[in-house]
Amino acid sequence: MEHLHLEHVLQTVCVLESVVLRSFGPEGGQVLFTRDTGQAMLSRSGTRILTALRLEHPLARMVVECVLKHSTVTGDGSKTFIILLASLLRMIHKTACKEPNVSHAYNSRDAAEASTARHLADKMLAFASEELDDIIAMEVVPYGCCLSWEDFTSKTQLPEGTINHCVQKLLGTFFHSRLGRTHCDFISNLTCEMLTHWKFKSDLPSSSLQFVNDNFAALHTPVSGFPICCSRLIEGQVIHRDFATPCPQTDHQPVKAVVFTGCLQPKLLTAGEVLVLECGEKGKEVNSRKESSIVQFAAWSERSLGCVIAKLQSLGVSVLLSAVKQSAAVLALAAQAEMCIVECVSVDELSLFAQLSAATPVSDCWKIEPEHVATLTFCKPILLGAHRYVHVSFHDSEERVTVKPCSLVICGPGEGQTDQYACAFQDAIRMLLSTWEPVGITATTASKKTLQPNKSTCLHVDNRIIKASPFQQCVLEPGCVISAGGTFEFLLNHALLQHGSRCSISDNTVMGFSAVSQLLANALLSVPRHIYSYSLRRFLQTQTKLLSFIRNHSHPCSLRNKQEHNTVLKQGCGKSESPLEGSKVIKHCCGETDISQVFMSDSGLESISCKYQLLVAVLQCVSSLLRVDTVLHTHTAVHTPSHRLANISWEGTEDEAED
Repeated sequence: MEHLHLEHVLQTVCVLESVVLRSFGPEGGQVLFTRDTGQAMLSRSGTRILTALRLEHPLARMVVECVLKHSTVTGDGSKTFIILLASLLRMIHKTACKEPNVSHAYNSRDAAEASTARHLADKMLAFASEELDDIIAMEVVPYGCCLSWEDFTSKTQLPEGTINHCVQKLLGTFFHSRLGRTHCDFISNLTCEMLTHWKFKSDLPSSSLQFVNDNFAALHTPVSGFPICCSRLIEGQVIHRDFATPCPQTDHQPVKAVVFTGCLQPKLLTAGEVLVLECGEKGKEVNSRKESSIVQFAAWSERSLGCVIAKLQSLGVSVLLSAVKQSAAVLALAAQAEMCIVECVSVDELSLFAQLSAATPVSDCWKIEPEHVATLTFCKPILLGAHRYVHVSFHDSEERVTVKPCSLVICGPGEGQTDQYACAFQDAIRMLLSTWEPVGITATTASKKTLQPNKSTCLHVDNRIIKASPFQQCVLEPGCVISAGGTFEFLLNHALLQHGSRCSISDNTVMGFSAVSQLLANALLSVPRHIYSYSLRRFLQTQTKLLSFIRNHSHPCSLRNKQEHNTVLKQGCGKSESPLEGSKVIKHCCGETDISQVFMSDSGLESISCKYQLLVAVLQCVSSLLRVDTVLHTHTAVHTPSHRLANISWEGTEDEAED
């Protein structure tokens, strides 16, 4: 038994922080891991780095699990998660040690520090759920912009068909932090081009992104041994299996295919039909009778399979996609009928094929109807790297006029690099999905729904009461982004400090929202400090420019109701030279001053929604960590005997339960 103290929690998180800091920020490098087998892995991905560590302490594994759960949703923020977590724990530890109620006795002092730390963590989490969303919506979002999905999925105004939108900057910033600077533009363009092909008619952007995310395993093909610049899009779908029988000679003719989820089996006997396998007396006569029965059964089975193949031929089917392996008899009969079979196709690929072809998979080969038959433009083999796959293309349908089905071929020098590129692609899709489908309902906004529609929310800004329109009660607009390089943290830090100073003096205690907001504000600055760790002067210059601009233009932004205006005006009254040009920018009521001049033009863009979700996830993790009081160490490892390799059930024998 090990009693955990606040120092133990802080030390554990600081060890993880020291690992991820090596690759954090624009000047961060890559981390090299070597396994016992001699295999090496080079990566900048925070998720991959954390999962590669051999962590023995259960608290460290708990932190990594929280990071993985967050990155699975948003696709980003693993390294920032650890840095913010460590910074918050330092602030909490420093504040808890200064608590006047802490006794000088060692045991009581530790108990008092732990109690104070838990209360602080719970207060911060409550503050985030009640007020943080409004602060971000009113004090951070106006300094960003709302990306347009129409601009995102168009290829106009730039030479050579490149994408003209700010999503490329958003993706470029993301891929820079994951894969480095060299191939950012190429991968960003490829991602945008892929999503352009998967733009569904009359659907929200989140629908297209969710479809690509859900089917990404079937939509991409990793190819090792080639540079990443060889990655490309190809028409249709690539099924990652080869033909079990000779592929069809279509000669540019339409191909009809059927998806089987089971085996092609002989027709079952109906009532009144009896198949007799005679078993007589011993001797040669018995053996001959058995052989005769087996021959009769084989002939009956072959006739049944022949009927299945004949029915498929009558429907014009020449391709069978099977989820399982078929028997040799089925393959032989299909080859005689010049019908090809693709075996052991994954469930993900069959599901995608069914969605794109609008054909229903069938499990009973005797119940094949025309709705189970898919019409393909072609079905042919394709060689990608050292493997041969099945390549199919679909006819256009009215349901997906704007969709052009395509598959992504991801190339890399080795298997490890190819896998990293594939993970980065999918994480980028998740990040875009979180950006276009922000968290819009929290405890605060849910309670606001009970108000009258004509009522508005009052916010206190610079000792003035500002009425927020009902539109402002939504936390974030879809597609809200802000300049990278610590802009979000600087703005939120200033907003939290102002919020703390406006709170009542009676609330200025270690447990009050005033102290909590100031503590959270100070912790946020750890992120830009590490971003500009190579240049403290640049950190101070960026912070000073932002703060001076905010102080000179401290008017809260007035967001216009989107339902009334349908568009969001650009910043200022004159022509903007902002790098955000081409997107829908929220109008700032500062007038002639262009706030984009304050931000660095080469810093890229970040998702405000992902930042908000990251902050809430970190606060939830802090609250969970500080609730852990004791660790129970088990010194006896659970061993599974080598002769029992099958799954062991708890309802087994006493020996199994004891093991």
